[in-house]
Formats: sequence, structure tokens, C-alpha cells
Amino acid sequence: MLYHSVPTPLGHVTLFEEKGSLVAMEWGKAKGGSESPLLRRAAVQLREYFAGDRRDFDLPLAPKGTSFQRRVWAALRRIPFGHTASYGDIAREVDSGPRAIGGVCRSNPLPIFTPCHRVTGAKGSLGGYSGHEGLDTKRWLLSHEGARIAETKRRKSGGAI
Repeated sequence: MLYHSVPTPLGHVTLFEEKGSLVAMEWGKAKGGSESPLLRRAAVQLREYFAGDRRDFDLPLAPKGTSFQRRVWAALRRIPFGHTASYGDIAREVDSGPRAIGGVCRSNPLPIFTPCHRVTGAKGSLGGYSGHEGLDTKRWLLSHEGARIAETKRRKSGGAI
């Protein structure tokens, strides 16, 4: 498997290629690595995304997962840049339940490229985010895209209510 690490405003990410498609992106920098035309193209597109010059990715993606997971990930890729959809919206689209959608988002092997950060809870609450720095990263990505998000109220102890 080929892989290449790319610096981003959120820290390094490592991209993985197999059989001419991106199969995974992991948060963090991997030692070593390799280059290929696809990995170079993916790195350029990520830089353009973070610079605000790209809204959509034009790359062959082949995340490994069940047919249900692949259907959900395809639905996530249809959420436009700067917009959000709720777990319930996605659940209705794929004939499932919101909790199942949350589980598939948690197992997303291609965050950013498959924008699970655009999925929110009911009434626009953030929901969760399992990548990198959790909700801080989700908030950053949504803000970068200009998406409107609802903030949860905080208790005096600092926890969300």
C-alpha cells in the first residue's frame, strides 16, 4: 500500500492508496511513505481545500466497508460544501436509523474526502466527531466551509447540557 503524509492547518494527515484509489486518511504523520500521481493529486486537492480554493474533491475513492457503510458514505459525499445534514436526514435517505448513521460516521476511513463533519444532530447540534481533536476539529471544518452550526449551552462546570 502506498502512503504519503501531508501538512494541513489541523496537523499532518496521511493518505493511503491501493489499486489506484484512495482507501484511507489518518490523522497524523507517518514515517517514510511513497509518492504516486494519485497521492500527489490528493495532496494538492487537500491544500486547495484548506486554502479555500476547492469545495469538491475529484479523486477515485475506494473505502473498505460493508455495502451499507458504502451507501452511507456515498450519501455523505452528496452533502454540499458549507451545508449540513442531520443523522436523521441521512438515515431517511438510506432507510436506516440515526444511531446507525452515527456508527458509520465513526468508522469513516476517508474523513474530509467523505465529509462526515457535515453531519449534525437534531436541530443543528454538533453531534459527535471521532477524528483528530473531536468536536474542535468538526467545528473548525464547518467554520472553514462557512456552515452554520448550533452551539450547545454549557453548564457552569463546562460540560454540555
